[in-house]
Amino acid sequence: MATKARALAFAILEEVERGRTTVADALATRDAEALPTRDRALLHELVLGTLRRRGALDHALAKHLDRPIARVDPPLLRALRLGAHQILNLRVPDRAAVAESVDLARAASPRGAGFVNAVLRGLARGGAPDPPDPTTDPKGWLTATGSLPEWLAERWIASLGSAAAVARARAQLDAPRISFRLNPRVPEAAARLEAAGIEATAGLVPGALRATTGRPAALQAEGLLYLQDEGSQLVARLAAGPDRRLDACAAPGGKAFLMADLAGASGTVVAAESSSRRLAAMRVLALRWGAPNLRLLAADGLRPPFRSGFVAVLLDAPCSGLGTIARNPDIRWRVRAADLGRHAERQGALLESVSALVEPGGLLVYSVCSAEPEETEGVLLPFVQDHPAFSLEPPPAWAAAFASGPFLRTEPERHGGDAFFAGLLRRA
Repeated sequence: MATKARALAFAILEEVERGRTTVADALATRDAEALPTRDRALLHELVLGTLRRRGALDHALAKHLDRPIARVDPPLLRALRLGAHQILNLRVPDRAAVAESVDLARAASPRGAGFVNAVLRGLARGGAPDPPDPTTDPKGWLTATGSLPEWLAERWIASLGSAAAVARARAQLDAPRISFRLNPRVPEAAARLEAAGIEATAGLVPGALRATTGRPAALQAEGLLYLQDEGSQLVARLAAGPDRRLDACAAPGGKAFLMADLAGASGTVVAAESSSRRLAAMRVLALRWGAPNLRLLAADGLRPPFRSGFVAVLLDAPCSGLGTIARNPDIRWRVRAADLGRHAERQGALLESVSALVEPGGLLVYSVCSAEPEETEGVLLPFVQDHPAFSLEPPPAWAAAFASGPFLRTEPERHGGDAFFAGLLRRA
């Protein structure tokens, strides 16, 4: 019988493939959290690693299959990928990796256990084939070693060029570095960080820290720090300041908390969120963080319930999330090309709606955790053309490292972390 961590990994991959959950939600369930620390770490590596490197695993398995990957029954393919990841990338003895995967296959599809056994034994003996050359066959490399779906590989080659596409995919093969910021309301936060053996260096965004040693996640539960990608911190700072400000799509809350931290004694930040479940989670975080100038509100950005304006509005719009595929590898395989137009339509509608909440002379910050043109300048530039009261504003001097023409971009291959896009609009 397969170990509990492997059985749970197998089940999570099935739920993700069927579109029933996201990896982040699946790994936060009670069953996953109840595992001993070592087993929980194995579970995370099995799930996240298999999804991050699925293209490379399929490339390696194909050499030992008697049929195309697409014709392998889904339960058997999940078992094969889990076994291949352990054989090729983890310090798991080949015999254990094969035996555990065969047990998973036998439980899901008894007749396929021998097939899984033969393929994985062949992989353990013969190893993986050489990967495609990234220079002469960039698309082959991107879909194999780079672990991108074919449509996204073709898109990146067309928009970025082959070399830049390879560099971006390579940068997103591993878990992103841990970035965080300290709670300014806890004077001893830095000392507690040092006492816990956590070392960090300053990031490119003011106030951002990059962990170099230690595990800061445990201190987040105590409200001493907040784990937050630098791209996320960047867009929050763009909209932060005194007076009355709005985060129009606030969940999971990190940007709104940072805006509240920077608002000063006289500033107020309204954090609006349409999902009651996500709003409830934000309330728990807000109590832990301690932000007396933060107001949480159940509200839909398409139908805002406000009668007066804000000096600044942040619209971190719901998007494809393709800028976060290192952190959320299921997005690689869940998003389709057709989804981008659907997201862009909603993003444009949200931008139209919340723009009315910006006071004359105020600032509107539009951002997404995506680098795809449809969701970035493809939304912002048409809005500016149709709304002469709004004009693009140059990025502030402190954000010069992320300037890209009139916009700001965080690029995984240059800055590390996620790929964010932001544009600043000033209302006349």
